[in-house]
Amino acid sequence: MKIKLLAAAIAATACGTQAFAAEVYNSEGSTLSIGGYVDVGVGEYGADDDIQVNQVSPRLNVGGTQDIGNGVVVDAKGEWQLNYLNGGGTSFTTRLGYIGATHESGGRLVAGTQWAPYYDVAGVADLPIAFANDFLYENQGVTGSGRGDKMVTYRNSFAIGEDGGFNFGLGWQGENSGVSDTRFQVALSYSMMGFGLGYSYSGGDIGPSIIAVDATSHIVSLYYGSYGEGLYVAGVYGMNENFYDGLEESLQYEALLAYALGNGLNLSVNYEAVEDDKNSLTQFSQSALQAEYTVTPNLVTFAGYQFDLGDDYGTEEDDKWIIGARYFL
Repeated sequence: MKIKLLAAAIAATACGTQAFAAEVYNSEGSTLSIGGYVDVGVGEYGADDDIQVNQVSPRLNVGGTQDIGNGVVVDAKGEWQLNYLNGGGTSFTTRLGYIGATHESGGRLVAGTQWAPYYDVAGVADLPIAFANDFLYENQGVTGSGRGDKMVTYRNSFAIGEDGGFNFGLGWQGENSGVSDTRFQVALSYSMMGFGLGYSYSGGDIGPSIIAVDATSHIVSLYYGSYGEGLYVAGVYGMNENFYDGLEESLQYEALLAYALGNGLNLSVNYEAVEDDKNSLTQFSQSALQAEYTVTPNLVTFAGYQFDLGDDYGTEEDDKWIIGARYFL
Protein backbone atom coordinates (compact mmCIF):
# COMPACT_ATOMS: atom_id res chain seq x y z
CA MET A 1 0.00 0.00 0.00
CA LYS A 2 1.35 3.46 -0.87
CA ILE A 3 2.51 5.79 1.91
CA LYS A 4 -0.37 8.24 1.47
CA LEU A 5 -2.94 5.43 1.76
CA LEU A 6 -1.28 3.98 4.87
CA ALA A 7 -1.09 7.42 6.48
CA ALA A 8 -4.75 8.09 5.69
CA ALA A 9 -5.83 4.80 7.22
CA ILE A 10 -3.91 5.57 10.42
CA ALA A 11 -5.11 9.17 10.64
CA ALA A 12 -8.73 8.15 10.22
CA THR A 13 -8.66 6.13 13.42
CA ALA A 14 -5.93 7.63 15.57
CA CYS A 15 -6.22 11.42 15.62
CA GLY A 16 -9.00 11.99 18.15
CA THR A 17 -12.12 14.02 17.40
CA GLN A 18 -10.99 16.28 14.58
CA ALA A 19 -7.62 17.14 13.07
CA PHE A 20 -6.48 20.18 11.11
CA ALA A 21 -3.02 21.44 10.17
CA ALA A 22 -1.76 24.07 7.74
CA GLU A 23 1.38 23.35 5.74
CA VAL A 24 3.74 26.30 6.05
CA TYR A 25 6.78 24.84 4.28
CA ASN A 26 7.27 22.29 1.50
CA SER A 27 10.57 22.03 -0.35
CA GLU A 28 12.89 19.29 -1.58
CA GLY A 29 11.12 16.48 0.27
CA SER A 30 10.68 18.36 3.56
CA THR A 31 7.45 19.76 5.00
CA LEU A 32 6.49 21.70 8.11
CA SER A 33 2.94 22.15 9.38
CA ILE A 34 1.32 23.96 12.29
CA GLY A 35 -2.11 23.02 13.58
CA GLY A 36 -4.46 22.58 16.46
CA TYR A 37 -7.48 24.47 17.69
CA VAL A 38 -8.83 26.73 20.39
CA ASP A 39 -12.27 26.08 21.87
CA VAL A 40 -14.36 27.77 24.49
CA GLY A 41 -17.86 27.22 25.83
CA VAL A 42 -20.29 28.34 28.50
CA GLY A 43 -22.12 25.85 30.72
CA GLU A 44 -21.92 23.33 33.53
CA TYR A 45 -19.03 21.27 32.25
CA GLY A 46 -16.38 19.09 33.87
CA ALA A 47 -16.10 18.68 37.63
CA ASP A 48 -17.54 22.11 38.52
CA ASP A 49 -21.31 22.42 38.92
CA ASP A 50 -21.37 26.19 38.39
CA ILE A 51 -22.16 27.84 35.06
CA GLN A 52 -18.89 29.28 33.78
CA VAL A 53 -16.59 29.66 30.80
CA ASN A 54 -14.85 26.36 29.98
CA GLN A 55 -12.30 24.99 27.56
CA VAL A 56 -12.92 21.53 26.09
CA SER A 57 -9.58 20.25 24.76
CA PRO A 58 -7.63 23.03 23.00
CA ARG A 59 -4.25 22.10 21.56
CA LEU A 60 -1.33 23.30 19.47
CA ASN A 61 0.87 21.05 17.35
CA VAL A 62 3.90 21.29 15.11
CA GLY A 63 4.81 18.53 12.68
CA GLY A 64 7.37 17.88 9.97
CA THR A 65 8.23 15.23 7.39
CA GLN A 66 11.39 14.35 5.46
CA ASP A 67 11.56 12.03 2.47
CA ILE A 68 14.87 10.18 2.95
CA GLY A 69 14.53 8.05 -0.16
CA ASN A 70 14.05 4.33 -0.80
CA GLY A 71 10.34 4.73 -0.12
CA VAL A 72 10.82 5.96 3.46
CA VAL A 73 9.39 9.17 4.95
CA VAL A 74 10.44 10.22 8.46
CA ASP A 75 8.11 12.46 10.47
CA ALA A 76 8.03 14.11 13.89
CA LYS A 77 5.23 15.75 15.86
CA GLY A 78 4.84 17.64 19.09
CA GLU A 79 1.42 18.56 20.50
CA TRP A 80 0.56 20.48 23.65
CA GLN A 81 -2.67 21.14 25.49
CA LEU A 82 -3.34 24.84 25.94
CA ASN A 83 -4.41 25.96 29.42
CA TYR A 84 -5.43 29.56 28.79
CA LEU A 85 -8.47 30.28 30.94
CA ASN A 86 -6.61 30.58 34.25
CA GLY A 87 -3.97 33.29 34.56
CA GLY A 88 -0.55 32.11 35.67
CA GLY A 89 0.03 28.40 36.24
CA THR A 90 1.13 26.01 33.51
CA SER A 91 0.24 27.23 30.02
CA PHE A 92 1.20 24.03 28.14
CA THR A 93 1.07 20.32 28.98
CA THR A 94 2.31 17.58 26.65
CA ARG A 95 -0.18 15.52 24.65
CA LEU A 96 2.02 14.05 21.92
CA GLY A 97 5.72 13.89 21.11
CA TYR A 98 7.15 11.28 18.74
CA ILE A 99 9.33 10.43 15.76
CA GLY A 100 8.05 8.01 13.12
CA ALA A 101 9.10 6.38 9.86
CA THR A 102 6.71 5.14 7.18
CA HIS A 103 7.61 2.85 4.28
CA GLU A 104 5.34 2.50 1.28
CA SER A 105 5.01 -1.25 1.83
CA GLY A 106 6.84 -1.96 5.10
CA GLY A 107 4.41 -0.06 7.35
CA ARG A 108 4.90 2.58 10.03
CA LEU A 109 7.14 2.59 13.12
CA VAL A 110 6.75 5.29 15.80
CA ALA A 111 8.45 5.95 19.16
CA GLY A 112 7.32 8.43 21.80
CA THR A 113 4.06 9.65 23.36
CA GLN A 114 1.38 8.91 20.77
CA TRP A 115 -2.10 7.62 20.03
CA ALA A 116 -2.00 3.90 20.81
CA PRO A 117 -3.07 1.00 18.55
CA TYR A 118 -5.68 0.19 21.22
CA TYR A 119 -7.30 3.56 20.47
CA ASP A 120 -7.42 2.74 16.75
CA VAL A 121 -10.11 0.21 17.66
CA ALA A 122 -11.64 1.75 20.79
CA GLY A 123 -11.85 5.35 19.58
CA VAL A 124 -14.51 4.88 16.87
CA ALA A 125 -17.18 6.41 19.17
CA ASP A 126 -14.91 9.11 20.65
CA LEU A 127 -15.87 11.71 18.06
CA PRO A 128 -18.31 14.43 19.29
CA ILE A 129 -16.64 17.60 20.58
CA ALA A 130 -18.32 18.09 23.95
CA PHE A 131 -19.21 14.67 25.38
CA ALA A 132 -17.62 11.45 24.17
CA ASN A 133 -15.75 8.39 25.41
CA ASP A 134 -14.60 9.17 28.98
CA PHE A 135 -13.42 5.71 30.03
CA LEU A 136 -10.66 5.62 27.43
CA TYR A 137 -8.80 8.36 29.28
CA GLU A 138 -8.75 6.67 32.70
CA ASN A 139 -5.01 6.31 33.41
CA GLN A 140 -4.39 6.40 29.65
CA GLY A 141 -0.69 7.25 29.70
CA VAL A 142 0.17 4.06 31.60
CA THR A 143 -2.36 1.67 30.03
CA GLY A 144 -2.19 3.10 26.51
CA SER A 145 -5.97 3.17 26.19
CA GLY A 146 -5.89 6.59 24.50
CA ARG A 147 -2.49 8.21 24.20
CA GLY A 148 0.35 6.03 25.45
CA ASP A 149 3.45 7.40 27.19
CA LYS A 150 6.92 6.16 26.19
CA MET A 151 5.46 3.81 23.59
CA VAL A 152 6.84 2.09 20.50
CA THR A 153 4.28 1.11 17.87
CA TYR A 154 4.17 -0.59 14.50
CA ARG A 155 1.22 -0.38 12.12
CA ASN A 156 0.48 -1.58 8.62
CA SER A 157 -2.51 -1.69 6.29
CA PHE A 158 -3.37 -3.94 3.37
CA ALA A 159 -5.97 -3.37 0.68
CA ILE A 160 -8.36 -6.25 0.07
CA GLY A 161 -10.19 -5.82 -3.21
CA GLU A 162 -11.42 -2.37 -4.24
CA ASP A 163 -13.42 -1.51 -1.12
CA GLY A 164 -11.84 -3.51 1.71
CA GLY A 165 -8.85 -3.06 3.94
CA PHE A 166 -7.13 -4.84 6.84
CA ASN A 167 -5.19 -2.91 9.50
CA PHE A 168 -3.09 -4.13 12.37
CA GLY A 169 -1.00 -2.48 15.04
CA LEU A 170 1.42 -3.51 17.79
CA GLY A 171 2.39 -1.45 20.83
CA TRP A 172 5.05 -1.81 23.54
CA GLN A 173 5.80 0.23 26.68
CA GLY A 174 8.76 -0.36 28.97
CA GLU A 175 8.98 0.17 32.72
CA ASN A 176 7.60 3.58 33.68
CA SER A 177 9.15 4.93 36.93
CA GLY A 178 7.55 2.27 39.14
CA VAL A 179 4.06 3.05 37.83
CA SER A 180 3.97 0.16 35.39
CA ASP A 181 6.10 -2.72 34.14
CA THR A 182 6.46 -3.80 30.51
CA ARG A 183 3.13 -3.58 28.69
CA PHE A 184 2.08 -4.56 25.17
CA GLN A 185 -0.99 -4.37 22.95
CA VAL A 186 -2.25 -5.55 19.58
CA ALA A 187 -5.02 -4.13 17.42
CA LEU A 188 -6.74 -5.70 14.40
CA SER A 189 -9.44 -4.15 12.22
CA TYR A 190 -11.18 -4.76 8.93
CA SER A 191 -13.28 -2.38 6.84
CA MET A 192 -15.41 -2.85 3.74
CA MET A 193 -18.14 -0.80 2.05
CA GLY A 194 -18.44 1.63 4.96
CA PHE A 195 -18.50 -1.05 7.68
CA GLY A 196 -15.66 -1.56 10.15
CA LEU A 197 -14.93 -4.23 12.76
CA GLY A 198 -12.05 -4.17 15.23
CA TYR A 199 -10.49 -5.99 18.18
CA SER A 200 -7.67 -4.95 20.53
CA TYR A 201 -5.89 -6.48 23.49
CA SER A 202 -3.77 -4.65 26.07
CA GLY A 203 -1.85 -6.40 28.85
CA GLY A 204 1.00 -6.12 31.33
CA ASP A 205 1.66 -5.21 34.96
CA ILE A 206 0.67 -1.93 36.62
CA GLY A 207 1.89 -0.71 40.00
CA PRO A 208 5.11 -1.01 42.06
CA SER A 209 6.90 -4.32 41.56
CA ILE A 210 5.98 -5.68 45.00
CA ILE A 211 2.22 -5.20 44.55
CA ALA A 212 1.96 -5.04 40.75
CA VAL A 213 -1.15 -6.51 39.15
CA ASP A 214 -1.75 -7.70 35.61
CA ALA A 215 -4.00 -5.10 33.95
CA THR A 216 -5.63 -6.50 30.82
CA SER A 217 -8.35 -5.39 28.43
CA HIS A 218 -10.13 -7.01 25.51
CA ILE A 219 -12.13 -4.51 23.46
CA VAL A 220 -14.21 -4.86 20.29
CA SER A 221 -15.80 -2.20 18.13
CA LEU A 222 -18.15 -1.94 15.18
CA TYR A 223 -19.02 1.07 13.05
CA TYR A 224 -20.75 2.10 9.86
CA GLY A 225 -20.26 5.26 7.82
CA SER A 226 -18.03 8.29 8.28
CA TYR A 227 -18.61 10.75 11.12
CA GLY A 228 -19.79 14.09 9.73
CA GLU A 229 -20.97 12.59 6.42
CA GLY A 230 -24.55 11.34 6.59
CA LEU A 231 -25.32 8.41 8.90
CA TYR A 232 -22.68 7.19 11.35
CA VAL A 233 -23.18 4.40 13.90
CA ALA A 234 -20.55 2.99 16.27
CA GLY A 235 -20.38 0.72 19.30
CA VAL A 236 -17.55 -0.27 21.68
CA TYR A 237 -17.51 -3.07 24.28
CA GLY A 238 -14.64 -3.73 26.68
CA MET A 239 -13.90 -6.55 29.17
CA ASN A 240 -11.17 -5.72 31.67
CA GLU A 241 -9.20 -6.91 34.70
CA ASN A 242 -7.50 -4.25 36.89
CA PHE A 243 -7.63 -1.93 33.88
CA TYR A 244 -10.11 0.60 35.18
CA ASP A 245 -8.94 2.25 38.42
CA GLY A 246 -10.30 0.54 41.55
CA LEU A 247 -12.06 -2.30 39.71
CA GLU A 248 -10.80 -5.87 39.64
CA GLU A 249 -13.19 -6.78 36.82
CA SER A 250 -15.08 -4.27 34.70
CA LEU A 251 -17.20 -3.90 31.58
CA GLN A 252 -17.25 -0.77 29.44
CA TYR A 253 -19.84 0.29 26.88
CA GLU A 254 -20.03 3.13 24.40
CA ALA A 255 -22.54 3.69 21.59
CA LEU A 256 -22.83 6.59 19.16
CA LEU A 257 -25.52 7.44 16.59
CA ALA A 258 -24.93 10.53 14.45
CA TYR A 259 -26.46 12.03 11.33
CA ALA A 260 -24.95 14.90 9.35
CA LEU A 261 -27.26 17.04 7.25
CA GLY A 262 -26.10 18.60 4.03
CA ASN A 263 -26.14 22.11 5.50
CA GLY A 264 -23.22 21.55 7.91
CA LEU A 265 -25.32 20.47 10.89
CA ASN A 266 -24.34 17.18 12.59
CA LEU A 267 -26.68 15.72 15.26
CA SER A 268 -25.73 12.89 17.59
CA VAL A 269 -26.74 10.89 20.64
CA ASN A 270 -24.37 8.70 22.64
CA TYR A 271 -24.47 6.36 25.62
CA GLU A 272 -21.62 5.31 27.91
CA ALA A 273 -21.40 3.13 31.01
CA VAL A 274 -18.82 1.36 33.18
CA GLU A 275 -19.80 -1.60 35.36
CA ASP A 276 -18.07 -3.42 38.22
CA ASP A 277 -18.55 -6.85 36.70
CA LYS A 278 -17.39 -8.75 39.78
CA ASN A 279 -20.03 -7.17 42.03
CA SER A 280 -22.62 -6.36 39.33
CA LEU A 281 -22.61 -2.64 40.19
CA THR A 282 -22.84 0.25 37.74
CA GLN A 283 -20.01 2.75 38.27
CA PHE A 284 -21.54 5.40 36.06
CA SER A 285 -23.88 5.68 33.08
CA GLN A 286 -24.64 8.70 30.96
CA SER A 287 -26.12 9.78 27.64
CA ALA A 288 -25.72 13.00 25.67
CA LEU A 289 -27.60 14.84 22.93
CA GLN A 290 -25.31 17.01 20.82
CA ALA A 291 -25.27 19.27 17.79
CA GLU A 292 -22.26 20.55 15.84
CA TYR A 293 -22.52 23.12 13.06
CA THR A 294 -19.70 23.81 10.62
CA VAL A 295 -19.79 27.55 9.92
CA THR A 296 -16.58 27.46 7.86
CA PRO A 297 -13.92 24.74 7.53
CA ASN A 298 -12.04 26.50 10.35
CA LEU A 299 -14.97 27.28 12.66
CA VAL A 300 -17.39 24.82 14.29
CA THR A 301 -20.04 25.71 16.85
CA PHE A 302 -21.38 23.05 19.20
CA ALA A 303 -23.93 22.42 21.93
CA GLY A 304 -24.52 19.40 24.12
CA TYR A 305 -26.51 18.21 27.09
CA GLN A 306 -25.38 15.12 29.00
CA PHE A 307 -27.86 13.23 31.17
CA ASP A 308 -26.47 11.47 34.23
CA LEU A 309 -28.29 8.12 34.24
CA GLY A 310 -27.06 7.22 37.71
CA ASP A 311 -25.05 4.46 39.36
CA ASP A 312 -25.56 1.76 42.01
CA TYR A 313 -23.95 3.75 44.82
CA GLY A 314 -26.62 6.36 45.38
CA THR A 315 -24.52 9.20 43.95
CA GLU A 316 -26.59 12.30 43.25
CA GLU A 317 -27.19 12.65 39.52
CA ASP A 318 -25.31 15.53 37.92
CA ASP A 319 -26.33 16.56 34.39
CA LYS A 320 -23.89 18.62 32.30
CA TRP A 321 -24.32 21.03 29.39
CA ILE A 322 -22.23 23.37 27.27
CA ILE A 323 -22.59 25.75 24.30
CA GLY A 324 -19.45 26.83 22.52
CA ALA A 325 -17.24 27.17 19.46
CA ARG A 326 -14.01 25.64 18.20
CA TYR A 327 -11.63 27.52 15.89
CA PHE A 328 -9.05 25.52 13.95
CA LEU A 329 -5.68 27.22 13.61
